[in-house]
Amino acid sequence: MTTEAPQPTPTDTRPRALRVVTRKNVLAGLMFIGIAALGLFLSRHYPVGTALRMGTGYVPRLLCWTLLGLGAVILLQGLRGEDEPAGPGVWTQLIPVVVVTLSLVAFALAIEQFGLVVAIVLLIGIGAAVAPGIKAWEAVAAAVVLIALSWAIFVLGLGLPIPVWPVW
Repeated sequence: MTTEAPQPTPTDTRPRALRVVTRKNVLAGLMFIGIAALGLFLSRHYPVGTALRMGTGYVPRLLCWTLLGLGAVILLQGLRGEDEPAGPGVWTQLIPVVVVTLSLVAFALAIEQFGLVVAIVLLIGIGAAVAPGIKAWEAVAAAVVLIALSWAIFVLGLGLPIPVWPVW
């Protein structure tokens, strides 16, 4: 009866600094800090006003400072955390982020020319095409509800001149 020695687990050969920077919380914190810094930079010329008489820059700056603080907290948690073993499909985890971004770009490019209905169908359709476990009827139901709510809020309620159907 022979017993096999346990195989050593493969060690991560990346430098320690790279392992720390690629932790999920570190990357999320850096992303939040970057977005907040960009927002603060873009709103630097907006008048802030006071709490009683808010200017156009009051709420954006308040949100950016809040996001900056949240990003700092998440970044510190990530720096204090433990290294996770590198998974085999790290880059494949970026596919949902890329597809969601593409669906938002498709929506933005389609809304003026093709109208609200087609733009929302593109938005939901592209996102649902790569989402695991989404059934076709769920995507259709989400699109119908989103179209109805968007039409009721933006076209009827706010009176925005958004085309509902394609403009040919």
